[in-house]
Amino acid sequence: MTQRPPGTGETPESGSAVSSDGPVSSGSAVSSGSAVSSGSAVSSDGAVSSDGAASSGRGAASGDPASSHGAASSGAASSGAADVVERDAADVLVEQRLLERYPAAADALRHYVELLATDGVIRGLIGPREVSRLWSRHVANCAVLEELIPEGAVVADVGSGAGLPGLPLAIVRPDVRVVLVEPLLRRTTFLTEAVEALGLGDRVEVLRGRAEETTLAVDIVTARAVAPLDRLAGWTLPLARVGGVLLALKGDGAAEEITASSAALEKLGGGHAEVLTCGAGVVEPPTTVVRVVRVTAGRRKGAR
Repeated sequence: MTQRPPGTGETPESGSAVSSDGPVSSGSAVSSGSAVSSGSAVSSDGAVSSDGAASSGRGAASGDPASSHGAASSGAASSGAADVVERDAADVLVEQRLLERYPAAADALRHYVELLATDGVIRGLIGPREVSRLWSRHVANCAVLEELIPEGAVVADVGSGAGLPGLPLAIVRPDVRVVLVEPLLRRTTFLTEAVEALGLGDRVEVLRGRAEETTLAVDIVTARAVAPLDRLAGWTLPLARVGGVLLALKGDGAAEEITASSAALEKLGGGHAEVLTCGAGVVEPPTTVVRVVRVTAGRRKGAR
């Protein structure tokens, strides 16, 4: 959703403006370079940067020199990212478990991990040190969120960053439609190219913009732990229809966050909040999720 960073997904703070460096480029596809083998990873000490978001770890700061345009070659991925070392044994095990659970999605999941390990690192969306644990720390614990999503749902992934959790969900659940909401051009460029490379264009949309300036009414809104729950709910819950659900991937302090955020959730139209887990038998520990149903329209954060 060890405490989940939970993972990559980085959503800017509500005050961050949408980048003004132009529309999303669709001129080139993400390279499908060389896949990360089960015995390799990158050893750089560069951890995933939260880019101002609380414990999110969604990619590197926007000041990184990562390119926003053009496909990166597999040679650049191997020579420009870091030296190749052994993958975490736990990561290999989680990969095996996930592909056993979703065999029809195996090729697309591997392709997505390859994109994260190459273009994702080069463009600063994933820290090089994360490559050795992409399956266990990022992809699998997002994919298993599908256990909580009803058939045929429309899902908005807020602050999608490198596509987590939205792209793993779309890959393992061909019945759902996903909107990836992300304000930064560098990330929306990667997302647009990844959607094309993965063949998901018929049911995955990339929407460039800040959540609080976006108008949606979807069945499910997802986000990784990009901020404390009260602030996160202010950005996400208004995008769910009345009767829709917020699924926020969180860490060990999820129950305490619910207690601290109860008043804010009520003002936003949220009903009872609960802590759920998913992914037992695939990820260890299971993914922790805070589930909040939007029972009334409430007041959007910042509204007067």
